[in-house]
Amino acid sequence: MTRGEARMVPKVETTSYYGRPIIKAPVWAATDIAGYVFLGGLAGVSSLLAAGAEATGRPALARTGKVAALGGISLSVVALVHDLGRPGRFVNMLRVFKPTSPMNMGSWLLAAYGPAAGVAATTDVSGRLPGLGRAATTVAALLGPAVATYTAVLFADTAVPAWHEGHRELPFLFAGSAAGAASGLALLTVSPHEAAPARRIAIGGALLDLLAARRMRAGMGIVAETYRAGRAGRLTRAAEALTVTGAVAAALSGVIRGRPTTRRVTAAVAGTALLAGSVCTRFGVFAAGMASAQDPKYTVIPQHERRAARR
Repeated sequence: MTRGEARMVPKVETTSYYGRPIIKAPVWAATDIAGYVFLGGLAGVSSLLAAGAEATGRPALARTGKVAALGGISLSVVALVHDLGRPGRFVNMLRVFKPTSPMNMGSWLLAAYGPAAGVAATTDVSGRLPGLGRAATTVAALLGPAVATYTAVLFADTAVPAWHEGHRELPFLFAGSAAGAASGLALLTVSPHEAAPARRIAIGGALLDLLAARRMRAGMGIVAETYRAGRAGRLTRAAEALTVTGAVAAALSGVIRGRPTTRRVTAAVAGTALLAGSVCTRFGVFAAGMASAQDPKYTVIPQHERRAARR
């Protein structure tokens, strides 16, 4: 501002009454909700991977995807119910159908996806009713992308600054993280010669994860600080390092020639890194959200910046 010019935008005050947070932070437990988000993402993309593997004649990869989907969604629901306190609270969310509520839509989505994933896995393992199993696999694959990403909409629909300010990129970040988790588990459990689709998903998911995270933080203004400091910062940096490591190892496991043991070890490193990176991403996003809700400046300044931009 040059001499003689009037200040067009007043100085921002980031204090609040008695130093209290302006918004109330969610009362969600990190282990339950961040775990629920991670496991749901793992399940959703595992169903997609299973359907593709079944269609291309990769039975071991298809079975791994189906079992992972069932296990992931089952544990995800357990974590959600544990956070809710009583199983009846989850059932009560199905008493209405409210398209404007991400929580309500998510409950219906889980209620439809869970049985489909269960039938797909049990028919594959038992070898019975293959026609029903194929139909269930298809249904689970169709619902899988929504299962993997609807929690991003749920987070972004809150007033928590670190989640709301990233509402455009958060679904892509969750999709990439979910792809890393599902492909990582497949690389750990399936022989390398059958895991080519998992390797491709691992590399694509890692790129999507990293690009979405960088773009999200670049557009958040001061709120991006919550992803760089404290627990969230440590988790975010670990997530990036692990995701890059996993993607590189996944690519190498597809081109290594020679001893099969070397290829399997490389695939195992890739799978472990991708799974750990996905966990760190989800817990990092959760931690950043909690930190942003507790400091008044992350609520006041973004609102001030939007008002200034409209002038």
